[in-house]
Amino acid sequence: MLTMYASNDYIRDSRIGIHADGVRLMTKYILKRLGMMMMTLFLIVLLTFILMHSVPGGPFTRDKQVAPAVLAALEAKYHLDDPLPAQFFSYLSGLVQFDLGPSFKYTGKTVNDFIVNGFPFSGRLGLITLLFVLLTSIPMGIVASLKNGRWQDMLLMALATLGVTIPSFVIAAMLMYVFAFQLKWVPIYGVDDWTGYILPMVALGGYSISFLARLMRSSLLEVMGQDYIRTARAKGISEVRVITRHALRNALIPVITVLGPTVANLLTGSFVIEKIFAIPGMGSYFVNSVTQRDYTTIMGMTVFYAAFLITMVFIVDLFYVMIDPRIKYE
Repeated sequence: MLTMYASNDYIRDSRIGIHADGVRLMTKYILKRLGMMMMTLFLIVLLTFILMHSVPGGPFTRDKQVAPAVLAALEAKYHLDDPLPAQFFSYLSGLVQFDLGPSFKYTGKTVNDFIVNGFPFSGRLGLITLLFVLLTSIPMGIVASLKNGRWQDMLLMALATLGVTIPSFVIAAMLMYVFAFQLKWVPIYGVDDWTGYILPMVALGGYSISFLARLMRSSLLEVMGQDYIRTARAKGISEVRVITRHALRNALIPVITVLGPTVANLLTGSFVIEKIFAIPGMGSYFVNSVTQRDYTTIMGMTVFYAAFLITMVFIVDLFYVMIDPRIKYE
């Protein structure tokens, strides 16, 4: 009896030790990744700042009939006459406080206002498009791989090839002409009701659906040829269970790898699609800031997008362990 109790205590202590090691490795991994994320974001801010100030001119030089005294006063107001290192570190100090600075072109507006006003539209369109992409691309890839070489596979891959090769703005123009101008099923522009999201959703998600479907097909075909799949079939396990319990989980890993940047792209919105369908998202602010050389808006939008993208990639990396227990935090 004492031996049994001692054995149980040993097993319990061993499990606690394994759990503690797992937590320690996970904590170390997260801290390391956070440090890399901060360094990456700093380099993006630095490169964006250098590129913007390398372009001749400034945010006020394109305005007509601006007297030199007025131009000097504007530059002094926004500290554009300070040395470049001073401007850079001043921007960094505001960035640490989540202050992306004022807009040079819109009086009384800040970059934070543009993000607060624009991101809800871009994010809503992105979430709808993301659901549409996932519910369409993964089944397409599964069906194409299971019907490999048959007409279903060739038809789906032909559609996926068209989705990858045709630019999104061409798809948007075709959709507007057919479904908005000719059939008048949906509005031409704006998102006043849910029907306004249909055409932007399809145009924005076309490339992602095609790319993920092709990736899902090739990944599942590779997994289905592994030895453990043949062993599972030899044991008499049903084909549905072989696919859902054994093959699909491993086949999803490459898809999840690219899902992080895909989610970031969709949630922050496509600049071209938002411009075509007159959606008041972040895209319109960014395009206008580039044409008007609104330095703070360009930097603010770039930093926001970069931070969002880096965060999505980090979250995807954390999901790896949940999908495949063989992957460890090292």
